[in-house]
Amino acid sequence: MQKDLEILIVDDDSAHRVMLKKLIGGWGYRVFEADDGAVAIEEAARRSFDLILMDVRMVNISGIEALERIKATNPAIPIIIMTAYASVETAVSALKKGAYDYLTKPLDFDELQIKIARATEHNRQKKEIEYLRERLGEKFDRHNIIGQSAAMTRLLEMVEQVAPTQATVLISGESGTGKEIIANAIHQNSSRRPAPFVKINCAALTETLLESELFGHEKGAFTGADRKREGKFVQADTGSIFLDEVSEMSPGMQVKLLRVLQERELTRVGGSEVIKVDVRVIAATNKDLKEEVWRGRFREDLFYRLNVVALVVPPLRERRDDIPLLAQHFLKTFAARNEKSIQGFTSGALRRMTDYTWPGNVRELMNTIERAVVLGRSDTIGPEELVFPMEEKALRDSVGGQAAAQAGYAPEGLSLEEVERRSILEMLQATGGNKSEAARRLGITRKTLRKKLEKYDKQ
Repeated sequence: MQKDLEILIVDDDSAHRVMLKKLIGGWGYRVFEADDGAVAIEEAARRSFDLILMDVRMVNISGIEALERIKATNPAIPIIIMTAYASVETAVSALKKGAYDYLTKPLDFDELQIKIARATEHNRQKKEIEYLRERLGEKFDRHNIIGQSAAMTRLLEMVEQVAPTQATVLISGESGTGKEIIANAIHQNSSRRPAPFVKINCAALTETLLESELFGHEKGAFTGADRKREGKFVQADTGSIFLDEVSEMSPGMQVKLLRVLQERELTRVGGSEVIKVDVRVIAATNKDLKEEVWRGRFREDLFYRLNVVALVVPPLRERRDDIPLLAQHFLKTFAARNEKSIQGFTSGALRRMTDYTWPGNVRELMNTIERAVVLGRSDTIGPEELVFPMEEKALRDSVGGQAAAQAGYAPEGLSLEEVERRSILEMLQATGGNKSEAARRLGITRKTLRKKLEKYDKQ
C-alpha cells in the first residue's frame, strides 16, 4: 500500500534532505524533494501529495508561510513541520495554521515513521469517507457545483431549503455564472427528481417558435407543421422546466406563460383541447426583472408569479476563493479530454487568476483553462499561458466607466482610446507609479498595462 503514497520533503539543507529521502524511501513511500518553501508551493499546486514534511527555517519562503499558502489552495494535504528550534510558540503557530503535527531536530526516526504512518492513514480514511458519501449520496446533492466561498455557501444553503418544496424559483445573475447548474441542483434535490428536467432558452427562438416549443402544436397549425407535437411543458409533466433568459420573452408570450402558471393548463398552437400539466417552473435571467417591470418591458403579474423564491448567483469576482478549485476542476477535465499530462498551476498562474476580475465569469474561466491545456507544453500551466478572452473588454469597462469617474472627468466627447489613456495615467498617479497595483485596480494584467504605456510613449 505504501508504494502508492507520495511524500514531499521540503528542506534547504541538502544533506538532511537527501538523508530523509533515502530513509523514507526505504520505508516504501515515493519521495519528492523541494529546497525552499516557494518550490514546495509550486509542487503542491502541481500534484496532490499524501503528506508534506517541511522545515521551518528556509531562505526565501519559510515553512510557516509555505504552510499557509499550500493550505489555502490544498487544505486536504497533511503537513508535518520540522524545526530545530524546539519552541512551544513555533509548534503552536504551525498547528493553528493547519499543520497536522510537528517534529523537532535532530529527528527521532522511530517517531518520524510513526507520525508519517498516522498522517497518511488519517488522510486515506478521510478520502475513503468522502468516496463513500459520494457513492451513498448525501442529503444534499451539489450536482456539479464547485465552491466553498462564503457567497456560494449562502447560496447553497438557500438552494437546500427551497429544493424540496414545490415553489417557483427565479435565479438571477450575470451571464456565465452558472445559473443552469443551480437550477439542476434544485431539481435533483426535489421530489420531482425521477421525472424529466426540461430546459429551453427563451432568447434563442422567435415568438412563434417559442410558443410551439413550450406548448406544442397541432398538425397543420402553421406552415411546416406536418404532425402534432407535444411542447416542453407536457414533456416536463410531473417534473421541472427551466426557462432560461425569461426576460427576453415577448409581451404576447408573457401573457400565455402567465396563464400556465396560474391555471396549470395550456392548449397547443392551433388546437382547442385544454391540457392539464403538473410542472415546477425554474426561471433564470441576467437582467434585473424589477427594473424591467418598472420600464414596462416585463409584466408585473408574471414577475410576482416567477419571483416566489429569488436566488442570486454571485459573479466570480465576488467568490475569488473558489477560483483555484474551479481552475483545477477544469484543468482535470480538459487534460483528460485532450490526453494531456498537465497536473496543475504555478503559484504565479494562480495569483494571476485570482487577481483578474473575470467579466465573463465561470464561462470565461473555463474557456481560459481549456485554451491553456490545449496549447500547454509542460506539466504545469504558468501565468504566460493564461490568455483572458474578455481582458480587453474588462479594460474598456474599467477605464471607460468607473475608473474614469474616479479619475475626476467625464468621458463624453472623448474617444475610447483617450478615455483609456487618461484613466490609466490617473490610476498610476493615484498608486504612486505602482504598476502592479494600478493594473489590479483597473482589472487588467500588468502585461496589458505595460503594452498600453509603451503605446502612449510612442504617440
